[in-house]
Amino acid sequence: MPLVTGALIIVVLDQLTKSMVREHVELYRIIPVTGFFNITHIQNPGAAFGFMSGVSVKWIGAFFIALTLLASAVLIYLYHEAEKEGLALRLALTLILGGALGNLIDRVTIGTVTDFLDFYIGGFHWWAFNIADSCITIGAIAAIAVSFFTAGRSAAES
Repeated sequence: MPLVTGALIIVVLDQLTKSMVREHVELYRIIPVTGFFNITHIQNPGAAFGFMSGVSVKWIGAFFIALTLLASAVLIYLYHEAEKEGLALRLALTLILGGALGNLIDRVTIGTVTDFLDFYIGGFHWWAFNIADSCITIGAIAAIAVSFFTAGRSAAES
Protein backbone atom coordinates (compact mmCIF):
# COMPACT_ATOMS: atom_id res chain seq x y z
CA MET A 1 0.00 0.00 0.00
CA PRO A 2 2.83 2.53 0.62
CA LEU A 3 3.82 2.22 -3.07
CA VAL A 4 0.33 3.16 -4.24
CA THR A 5 -0.05 5.95 -1.68
CA GLY A 6 3.37 7.44 -2.37
CA ALA A 7 3.00 7.24 -6.14
CA LEU A 8 -0.50 8.76 -5.92
CA ILE A 9 0.77 11.73 -3.86
CA ILE A 10 3.48 12.36 -6.47
CA VAL A 11 1.01 12.07 -9.37
CA VAL A 12 -1.46 14.48 -7.73
CA LEU A 13 1.24 17.07 -6.94
CA ASP A 14 2.71 16.70 -10.44
CA GLN A 15 -0.63 17.00 -12.21
CA LEU A 16 -1.77 19.97 -10.08
CA THR A 17 1.40 21.94 -10.84
CA LYS A 18 1.27 21.11 -14.55
CA SER A 19 -2.40 22.06 -14.72
CA MET A 20 -1.67 25.41 -13.06
CA VAL A 21 1.09 26.10 -15.58
CA ARG A 22 -1.07 25.15 -18.57
CA GLU A 23 -3.92 27.35 -17.27
CA HIS A 24 -1.94 30.41 -16.16
CA VAL A 25 1.28 30.53 -18.17
CA GLU A 26 1.15 31.06 -21.90
CA LEU A 27 3.18 28.56 -23.95
CA TYR A 28 6.88 29.60 -24.08
CA ARG A 29 6.33 32.48 -21.64
CA ILE A 30 9.16 32.94 -19.14
CA ILE A 31 8.42 34.24 -15.64
CA PRO A 32 11.65 35.19 -13.82
CA VAL A 33 11.63 34.10 -10.17
CA THR A 34 15.28 34.47 -9.11
CA GLY A 35 18.63 35.11 -10.78
CA PHE A 36 18.90 31.39 -11.54
CA PHE A 37 15.31 30.13 -11.83
CA ASN A 38 12.32 30.82 -14.08
CA ILE A 39 8.87 29.36 -14.45
CA THR A 40 8.24 28.70 -18.11
CA HIS A 41 5.73 26.66 -20.11
CA ILE A 42 7.11 24.05 -22.47
CA GLN A 43 5.34 21.10 -24.06
CA ASN A 44 7.86 18.30 -24.52
CA PRO A 45 6.91 15.56 -27.01
CA GLY A 46 10.15 13.68 -26.31
CA ALA A 47 11.67 11.93 -23.34
CA ALA A 48 13.65 13.26 -20.40
CA PHE A 49 15.91 16.25 -21.06
CA GLY A 50 14.27 16.80 -24.44
CA PHE A 51 15.66 13.51 -25.78
CA MET A 52 13.97 12.75 -29.10
CA SER A 53 11.80 15.88 -28.85
CA GLY A 54 12.64 16.75 -32.46
CA VAL A 55 11.54 13.37 -33.82
CA SER A 56 8.40 13.77 -35.89
CA VAL A 57 7.55 10.08 -36.18
CA LYS A 58 3.85 9.48 -35.50
CA TRP A 59 4.42 6.42 -33.32
CA ILE A 60 6.88 8.07 -30.91
CA GLY A 61 4.14 8.96 -28.40
CA ALA A 62 2.84 5.38 -28.41
CA PHE A 63 6.41 4.14 -27.96
CA PHE A 64 6.91 6.30 -24.85
CA ILE A 65 3.54 5.21 -23.45
CA ALA A 66 4.40 1.52 -23.96
CA LEU A 67 7.88 2.03 -22.51
CA THR A 68 6.44 3.75 -19.43
CA LEU A 69 3.91 0.96 -18.89
CA LEU A 70 6.65 -1.65 -19.14
CA ALA A 71 8.93 0.32 -16.80
CA SER A 72 6.06 0.73 -14.32
CA ALA A 73 5.46 -3.02 -14.26
CA VAL A 74 9.17 -3.60 -13.62
CA LEU A 75 9.18 -0.98 -10.84
CA ILE A 76 6.19 -2.62 -9.14
CA TYR A 77 7.92 -6.01 -9.35
CA LEU A 78 11.18 -4.57 -7.97
CA TYR A 79 9.30 -2.85 -5.16
CA HIS A 80 7.78 -6.13 -4.03
CA GLU A 81 11.15 -7.87 -4.33
CA ALA A 82 12.70 -5.08 -2.22
CA GLU A 83 10.38 -5.70 0.74
CA LYS A 84 13.33 -7.29 2.57
CA GLU A 85 15.88 -4.71 1.39
CA GLY A 86 14.70 -1.85 3.55
CA LEU A 87 12.84 1.42 3.27
CA ALA A 88 15.37 3.44 1.22
CA LEU A 89 15.12 1.32 -1.92
CA ARG A 90 11.34 1.11 -1.72
CA LEU A 91 11.12 4.88 -1.34
CA ALA A 92 13.40 5.36 -4.36
CA LEU A 93 11.25 3.02 -6.45
CA THR A 94 8.11 4.83 -5.30
CA LEU A 95 9.56 8.16 -6.44
CA ILE A 96 10.45 6.73 -9.85
CA LEU A 97 7.03 5.11 -10.31
CA GLY A 98 5.12 8.22 -9.24
CA GLY A 99 7.13 10.37 -11.63
CA ALA A 100 6.73 7.92 -14.49
CA LEU A 101 2.96 7.81 -13.98
CA GLY A 102 2.73 11.60 -13.76
CA ASN A 103 4.39 12.00 -17.14
CA LEU A 104 2.38 9.08 -18.55
CA ILE A 105 -0.86 10.91 -17.73
CA ASP A 106 0.35 13.89 -19.78
CA ARG A 107 1.30 11.70 -22.74
CA VAL A 108 -2.05 9.91 -22.72
CA THR A 109 -4.23 12.99 -22.17
CA ILE A 110 -2.48 15.77 -24.12
CA GLY A 111 0.17 13.95 -26.17
CA THR A 112 3.14 15.83 -24.69
CA VAL A 113 4.66 16.38 -21.25
CA THR A 114 4.32 19.78 -19.59
CA ASP A 115 7.67 21.11 -18.31
CA PHE A 116 7.98 24.37 -16.40
CA LEU A 117 10.95 24.44 -14.02
CA ASP A 118 13.81 26.33 -15.69
CA PHE A 119 17.12 26.56 -13.82
CA TYR A 120 20.10 28.35 -15.31
CA ILE A 121 23.54 29.78 -14.68
CA GLY A 122 24.28 32.82 -16.81
CA GLY A 123 23.27 31.89 -20.34
CA PHE A 124 23.32 28.14 -19.72
CA HIS A 125 19.82 26.75 -19.12
CA TRP A 126 19.27 23.22 -17.92
CA TRP A 127 16.45 21.48 -19.78
CA ALA A 128 13.06 22.50 -18.42
CA PHE A 129 11.53 19.80 -16.24
CA ASN A 130 8.66 19.15 -13.85
CA ILE A 131 7.82 17.51 -10.51
CA ALA A 132 7.59 14.04 -12.12
CA ASP A 133 11.04 14.42 -13.70
CA SER A 134 12.43 15.54 -10.34
CA CYS A 135 11.01 12.47 -8.59
CA ILE A 136 12.37 10.15 -11.28
CA THR A 137 15.84 11.70 -11.02
CA ILE A 138 15.96 11.74 -7.21
CA GLY A 139 14.60 8.20 -7.09
CA ALA A 140 17.15 6.91 -9.62
CA ILE A 141 20.05 8.55 -7.77
CA ALA A 142 18.78 7.15 -4.46
CA ALA A 143 18.36 3.65 -5.92
CA ILE A 144 21.91 3.72 -7.29
CA ALA A 145 23.26 4.98 -3.95
CA VAL A 146 21.36 2.29 -2.05
CA SER A 147 22.69 -0.39 -4.40
CA PHE A 148 26.26 0.80 -3.83
CA PHE A 149 25.85 0.80 -0.05
CA THR A 150 24.06 -2.55 -0.08
CA ALA A 151 26.68 -4.10 -2.39
CA GLY A 152 29.48 -2.80 -0.16
CA ARG A 153 27.79 -4.15 2.96
CA SER A 154 27.12 -7.54 1.30
CA ALA A 155 30.75 -7.83 0.20
CA ALA A 156 31.98 -6.99 3.72
CA GLU A 157 29.65 -9.61 5.24
CA SER A 158 30.97 -12.35 2.89
